[in-house]
Amino acid sequence: MIVHVPGVLATGPLTSCRQLLQQADWRDGRGTAGFQSALVKNNLQLPADSEQGLQAAALIDQGLARNPLFMSAALPARIFPKLFNVYGEGQSFGLHVDNAIRYAPGATSGIRTDLSATLFLSEPDSYDGGELVIQDTYGEHAVKLPAGDMVLYPAGSLHRVTPVTRGMRLCSFFWIQSMIRDDGQRGLLFDLDGAIQDAGQQLGAGHGVVVRLTATYHNLLRRWAHP
Repeated sequence: MIVHVPGVLATGPLTSCRQLLQQADWRDGRGTAGFQSALVKNNLQLPADSEQGLQAAALIDQGLARNPLFMSAALPARIFPKLFNVYGEGQSFGLHVDNAIRYAPGATSGIRTDLSATLFLSEPDSYDGGELVIQDTYGEHAVKLPAGDMVLYPAGSLHRVTPVTRGMRLCSFFWIQSMIRDDGQRGLLFDLDGAIQDAGQQLGAGHGVVVRLTATYHNLLRRWAHP
């Protein structure tokens, strides 16, 4: 399930994020890659303890907490601390898969990466190339979103970032351990939640059909969830 989440960052927080990251000390992105990913990774990344990165991450956390679509699609149990990368001209990230378990700096337990998230911070017309290309059973899907928008996709998907040929691609990326480990079950709950919202608008939140659908949603969540 690939989900476009619009408006994670509004104009004000987005501008603040960009200003913070312009002042940051960027490092070679291969420092945080696994063995296989490091062979195909060519970008710059902020250290996890970057003060500017931590301030920008706090703005993103606020945006995620206010975004009902993110909550519905991800059903997050744990969220990895936000990371930031930048691709300049000629830089790219070849085909790879994200590590199944990620450890935040200083953490004694890891986060299972059920979902990967990429939040775009550069306007799409400010750079050429730099598409996030995600593979699934239906083929390849190229993603290049407006600044402030985010894409969620299964972390087990093979994916890549095409070479940037003009400008600079700035993003935040992170992973989510969902309460619903199985992507198919998570997708069913997401579709059901959307149907409940539509039915509530058309029939009224207190309508018997909406109440029954809501009960089914929560009973499935109760059965499948592993907080």
